[in-house]
Amino acid sequence: MSSHHIVREKQEPALFILNIEGFDEEHLGQLLEWSPTILVAETEVQKVLSMGIKIDCIITSSTEITSHQEHVKTLLSGVDVLETGIKHLISEGYPAVNIISNHFLTKEYLFYIPYIDLVIFFKDLKIYPIKSGFSKWKSAGQELFVYHPETISNLSTSGLVNIDNGHYHTEKDGFFTFTFEPPYVFIAERI
Repeated sequence: MSSHHIVREKQEPALFILNIEGFDEEHLGQLLEWSPTILVAETEVQKVLSMGIKIDCIITSSTEITSHQEHVKTLLSGVDVLETGIKHLISEGYPAVNIISNHFLTKEYLFYIPYIDLVIFFKDLKIYPIKSGFSKWKSAGQELFVYHPETISNLSTSGLVNIDNGHYHTEKDGFFTFTFEPPYVFIAERI
């Protein structure tokens, strides 16, 4: 007897590919495992197609783009491909998105935090926003980074050793916790 998994549409995070250059194929395979809705920036379409990945939506500034795949939606964007893609996902009711990018600026994502769960994969980092009181289990010696620690007031941690300004590692196997004043803080862990 075989088991069958039924994945409801929008149950899994969408995958938004802004730049896939150098992204680890094993990690990509994990993100593709549950057949997410896939949005791709126009500049990455040929690379993604060459990997045999089915694209659901292309974010483009051109009406002339073609993907050579059936049932591909195109979304016209102005200058901000990221904004166009995230606003589309929010309007379609997606609860979460994984984003593969070659750069990360917190200010580009702050507005969207209340509307959709964000995870940004940048180089060898998995970056995501947390609320005060965030707690997660990690094994000993794992690195964590806090973005813009200079802007955070009343930052307190448990289960972590402060290595440098915004750079931590887990003390031992177990939970670590962050508490702080602003509504959200971005943290990163190595993948």
